[in-house]
Amino acid sequence: MVIEVEHLVKHYGPIKAVDDISFHVRQGEVFGMLGPNGAGKTTTVEIIEGLRTADSGRVTVLGMDVAKVPAAIKQKIGVQLQSPSLMPSLTVDELLDVFAGFYKHSLPISEVVELLSLSESRKVLVKNLSGGQLQRLSVAMALINDPEIAFLDEPTTGLDPQVRREMWSVIERMRRQGKTVFLTTHYMEEAERLCDRVAIIDHGKIIAMDTPQKLIKKYFREKAIQFELEPPPSEAVLRTFPGVTNVAIDENDVVIYSDDITTTMSATLKFAEKKGLTGEMKDLHVRQATLEDVFLKLTGRKIRD
Repeated sequence: MVIEVEHLVKHYGPIKAVDDISFHVRQGEVFGMLGPNGAGKTTTVEIIEGLRTADSGRVTVLGMDVAKVPAAIKQKIGVQLQSPSLMPSLTVDELLDVFAGFYKHSLPISEVVELLSLSESRKVLVKNLSGGQLQRLSVAMALINDPEIAFLDEPTTGLDPQVRREMWSVIERMRRQGKTVFLTTHYMEEAERLCDRVAIIDHGKIIAMDTPQKLIKKYFREKAIQFELEPPPSEAVLRTFPGVTNVAIDENDVVIYSDDITTTMSATLKFAEKKGLTGEMKDLHVRQATLEDVFLKLTGRKIRD
């Protein structure tokens, strides 16, 4: 195991941000930690990285105790920073050169900028980069030392769909090279696509951990009816439809979970016809459960809540 966390605890005053959690990460896997804001994932990751100290528990990274040899560990891991604009007057090349100097071993800058599609921005000042370019630069900084473990914190936030998929390819390439990636993300599709295993954390505790597909299979036998309607019907009304086990409404997006999809769909269509809404319903479809559905079921919240 490249990361082992045993009975980790961290308080902030009366708040227990991390509440006696234990887990491990295997070499060469993409491991995802998912949780709503304030769930404890950032604190957990920062303790593993050696950026915060735990109140109790033990964390080892690559066989080394984080509390005892944090400097040695930092030579072998890469950490994505969310604020590369700390040096806004440097060019991309200059900033990466500065960070490469922090390590005993680093990759050629040309290799890293090509990997992150930053070749055309090498001579551009950091302060003049777009949001997407800054995001890719933050990942480049995490990879400059060719780390054995890369900690990527929402690496595709702010990227357009095409660049996001390019970033996915970078992560998948790292896996093929035997690297380990510790990923946090707000995109459930991303976690489902990339992660070998995910841990869902809420209120400082890990409440579920497994492969995305096994989590879906374990927690969901239902299917989902999804559509858009403005304004949406009330949740109370939808829950009266036969077969319905749960309902989620996000603005005009409606999801009805059902263990009898035929009966529930029939009731949904009859309701729409009776109210004269048949023509107003958009993108009505039936789908299988996803990791996002599991997250909502376990935490009662969408990941961005």
